[in-house]
Amino acid sequence: MQIGPYKLRNNLVVAPMAGVTDRPFRQLCKRMGAGMAVSEMVTSNSLLYGSEKTKRRANHEGEPEPKVVQIAGAEPKMLAEAARYNVENGAQIIDINMGCPAKKICNVMAGSALLRDEPLVAQILEAVVKAVPDVPVTLKTRLGWNNENLNVPRVARIAEESGIQALAIHGRTRCQLYTGDAKYDLIAEVKQAVRIPIIANGDITTPEKAKLVLDMTGADGVMIGRAAQGRPWIFREIEHYLATGTHLPPPEVAEIHQVLLDHLDDLYSFYGEVTGVRVARKHISWYTKGLAGSANFRHLMNQLPTIEEQMKAVNEFFGHLQQQGLHLHYVEQDQEEALAA
Repeated sequence: MQIGPYKLRNNLVVAPMAGVTDRPFRQLCKRMGAGMAVSEMVTSNSLLYGSEKTKRRANHEGEPEPKVVQIAGAEPKMLAEAARYNVENGAQIIDINMGCPAKKICNVMAGSALLRDEPLVAQILEAVVKAVPDVPVTLKTRLGWNNENLNVPRVARIAEESGIQALAIHGRTRCQLYTGDAKYDLIAEVKQAVRIPIIANGDITTPEKAKLVLDMTGADGVMIGRAAQGRPWIFREIEHYLATGTHLPPPEVAEIHQVLLDHLDDLYSFYGEVTGVRVARKHISWYTKGLAGSANFRHLMNQLPTIEEQMKAVNEFFGHLQQQGLHLHYVEQDQEEALAA
């Protein structure tokens, strides 16, 4: 798959996720096989450009190309300024958020709320594309606001006419949030109607599902979000399956342990101790879900306030698993979790 001048290693994209797709996570997913990773959304409000949180979200130092920054907002001029600012600070692709369903975003008519105002969609896309003429601009959106307003085919045509160079579509409406099953028939319809690359998103959790969605929709690529949390090797698994039709063996405990340690080291360096420890907790929880004894371990982890205590607990947990000769197995909810629920 190619976006502008950037030919990607494959057609697997890391979805932008608030509080997740920071630089350490993006770099890790790329090492594990993702062809592209999109940053957490950053504000189009110029008053916030100097905030530490905004600067961290747009930090791409040492990250393999292409460096993709997602911007969010509702004012065409502000979004155009945000695009220019981020390009001046290293962004190589600008992605526009019209898919976020969060109330705090939709209440200011940003994110997926924009799907209710197609003329404004056109104004925003045209303004951003014009603001950064030498940089590809992409769009992430949903099927529509609700089941009565499934307007993604019209939005896709607007996007293509505006100069958008790739379109990612989450197979749910805004009102669905993340409930119910993603639907792919409209994504297939959009793929037939436009010439720009289409990336399918939503409920892609296994190599088989990735292939199924690609076959069903004819999409050029797939975007993977929540399934990569604590499981970044999903990208190499899908890449291998699409190429060969066979499965890679699941990672063993020793590899999971090392991947997690490397990820934690990057998080601590990126955020500093106080924030790093807090951010690390959710990643540790994701990595260990489905492993024997993990429910009690995760409860303990949330009470540890320092890097040293976190690292000691992680090493002891994985050391115990290796002594037991246990290998990775994923389940929806293991027995221990069910008893604790």
